[in-house]
Amino acid sequence: MTQLIEKTISFVKEKLHGAEAGHDWFHIERVWKLSRKIAETENCNQEVVELSALLHDIADSKFHHGDENLALKISRDFLESQNVSEDIIQQVLFIIKNISFKNRGEVPEEIPIELKIVQDADRIDAIGAIGIARTFNFGGFKNNLMYDPNLPPKLNMTKEEYKKNEGTTINHFYEKLLLLKDLMNTAKGKELAQERHDFMLKFLDEFYREWRVE
Repeated sequence: MTQLIEKTISFVKEKLHGAEAGHDWFHIERVWKLSRKIAETENCNQEVVELSALLHDIADSKFHHGDENLALKISRDFLESQNVSEDIIQQVLFIIKNISFKNRGEVPEEIPIELKIVQDADRIDAIGAIGIARTFNFGGFKNNLMYDPNLPPKLNMTKEEYKKNEGTTINHFYEKLLLLKDLMNTAKGKELAQERHDFMLKFLDEFYREWRVE
């Protein structure tokens, strides 16, 4: 591990101390490890991948009044303080800006492999057993209903509708989580996502069975 990566880890740990459990240092660590695993199968700039994975949620806009520029400023300031080249900084900021599910309609058609890798890693951490745990944790954080059979999921929401949506936690599976498998960019990402996707389907089957008290 390079000194720059070690310093970035320390910076992120300190910055995210006390963060909501689905978007804390442990989420960052998992995405970083997943990014490295996927990067092993691709021809990419390893440093850009690791820096982007570590900084991608340094200031998630949903916890900062919707401000999507704060993460870019914090990341630039940190990277400049470490004398990182402007070329690397630009690549990292591009990934941070374009990684989000809600921003997928604004992303250029051709994206670099480094973004594909980190985006896959971030989305993989949103599904499977970890994804289920994070979803219910965030639903509780927002005080959302767990489930209401009379409230159907809202599909094909615009970015603004998605940001303001106060739906149930179970609906979030249909509005985002179950869609992620088919949005994977890399072969390794698709492989890892399939197993977690199948687990979520089993969970939902069991959830509905228990909800109906069968």
